Amino acid sequence: MKRLLTLFVIAIIVCSSHAMANTLQDIRVWPSPDKFRLVFDLTEQPKYSHFSLANGDRLVIDFSATKLTADLKSVIIKSDIATRIRVSKAPEKGMLRLVIDLKHATVPRIFPLPPTGPYGNRLVVDLPKHQVPIAASKPTSNTQPLKTTEKLSRQNRDIVIAIDAGHGGEDPGSIGASGRYEKRITLAISKMLAKKINATKGLKAVLTRKSDYYVGLDRRSEIARKAKSDLLLSIHADAFTSAQPSGASVLVLSMKRANTEIGRILEDHEKHSDLLGGVGKIIDSTDDNEKYLARTIIDMSMDKRMDESFNIARSILRKLARVTKLHKKEPVLASLAVLKSADFPSLLVETGFVSNPKEEKRLYNKKHREKLVKAIYDAVNSYFKQNSPDGTYYANYRPQTHKVVSGDSLSMLAKRYNTSVNGLKKHNSMRSNRLLIGQVLKIPQG
Repeated sequence: MKRLLTLFVIAIIVCSSHAMANTLQDIRVWPSPDKFRLVFDLTEQPKYSHFSLANGDRLVIDFSATKLTADLKSVIIKSDIATRIRVSKAPEKGMLRLVIDLKHATVPRIFPLPPTGPYGNRLVVDLPKHQVPIAASKPTSNTQPLKTTEKLSRQNRDIVIAIDAGHGGEDPGSIGASGRYEKRITLAISKMLAKKINATKGLKAVLTRKSDYYVGLDRRSEIARKAKSDLLLSIHADAFTSAQPSGASVLVLSMKRANTEIGRILEDHEKHSDLLGGVGKIIDSTDDNEKYLARTIIDMSMDKRMDESFNIARSILRKLARVTKLHKKEPVLASLAVLKSADFPSLLVETGFVSNPKEEKRLYNKKHREKLVKAIYDAVNSYFKQNSPDGTYYANYRPQTHKVVSGDSLSMLAKRYNTSVNGLKKHNSMRSNRLLIGQVLKIPQG
């Protein structure tokens, strides 16, 4: 009888321990321009429910069979949407109730993430910031027509280059030999490159992220698209399973599987990044987005963008070869989401290997970064001087003539100077497509 009683007590203790199996260990915050993110780190997969309260806007999250060990006082919230996070009395024993006090109502997006990389089980809470629509101003009776200078300025727009600093926030990217994070290298290089581009008349840089927060993979292209970009450059720092590989490389889109082992690893890393940073593609997709994507695919020619990307990638590699070792001398093919936009060329620049101790140290050296930035800038600037889009400031300064060399063809020159074969032939009174070495062709302007 005594033995049965002991076993009964042990069974109760075991059941109680299983009932309170989960622990909320830490709470991290990641402010970004479009939302405020809270990440709850738990020991087990969370079981939760949530609801919102008006009249003093609040978001309430109930965690089943969970205890709190995180220090709420250490969670510093600086946000346009949230003010603080606190514990409230739970309706059931063993339940943990957290309340997030809000400045105004919002529609939260809440989703769990499985363990990956340095993180265990997580519950992510995204609080979107409201966009206040600006009322269109009514035209006044004394509206004047556009002046000539205003018309000209619209015909001399900047060439827009979107710069994407890889990883960020929850997603540290590759972790270097000394424990440094790739996300910090990519942001530093991206900011330096943007500053150099913005200092050039006729060029404008747009950053997909400006500080340490995560931007979904599809969202990066969306930011570039909204800015009406002419090019997307995604900046990264590579890593491998051993410390030996080193050197820079440039990746362009392949509609098939990657053509190198490095490219295949990067494809796997991209899936890993989505788990680290949050499944934004699943959470944010709507019918309108799908319709827009369908229209984009129908309306745009992916082949043309892939060809442009390849040419720019080669130009960047030639410049990088002068300031650093190359891991691959030709563009690497990979199927990556950030490269898949159909309305502008996109490429990914791997600035070096953080898994190589010597190269990691160089990537944290300001002078070396400046050399990398100058090489990328020179290549892009030179490309757009030769291939300036119509209506841009650079288009006024296209080469007036071209001297034919071995290997030239009308179709190749038409692509290079952003014109057509018929346009070249008509401008030079040509009856055939035949070119002679040394022949000087006039280039149509605009």
